[in-house]
Amino acid sequence: MAYIMSNNSQKNDSEEQEHRIINGGTTLMGKIIGYTTGVYDMFHIGHLNVIRRAKEQCDYLIVGVSTDELVQHDKGKTPVIPYEERAAIVAAIKYVDEVVPQLDKNKLGAWEKYHFNKMFVGSDWQGTAEWSLFEAQFKPLGVEIVYLPHTDGISSTKLTTVIKDILDEHPEKTKDHMPQNAV
Repeated sequence: MAYIMSNNSQKNDSEEQEHRIINGGTTLMGKIIGYTTGVYDMFHIGHLNVIRRAKEQCDYLIVGVSTDELVQHDKGKTPVIPYEERAAIVAAIKYVDEVVPQLDKNKLGAWEKYHFNKMFVGSDWQGTAEWSLFEAQFKPLGVEIVYLPHTDGISSTKLTTVIKDILDEHPEKTKDHMPQNAV
């Protein structure tokens, strides 16, 4: 059975669904529900900016954190920080109302489960074939896709590269300072 982290506690999926009132996309007592997803590996200011800006535009923010298996399948690499820890980090952010596992990239399936009114994504995805398709799928459902400004100059990939470069320069520190699961 899957669990949802909400306000630093865990709830059963069916219990959480009972608290939602579904009415043509308007849920949770008429409030605007937002949804965004990410890997959130090597959490940085760009992640925080997206989450904060999303929360500014909704009453209740659901954040899907990609599972390790999804990241391995989609990106061909293992996250530095394991899923459980990434989900806990995101759940601790004051702008986040609920954290759910993102098991796949089926956004329509996520909508069927969480009934959000707005889906938030970085502006770097705007105009791509994938997100143009999502716009067409969600428009008849009344779901607004909101493109949030991308924070230039930072990414988890850049952070990982910098750390690896530092460790390559000082290989004696690798054994003592790297987590067991890091690649």
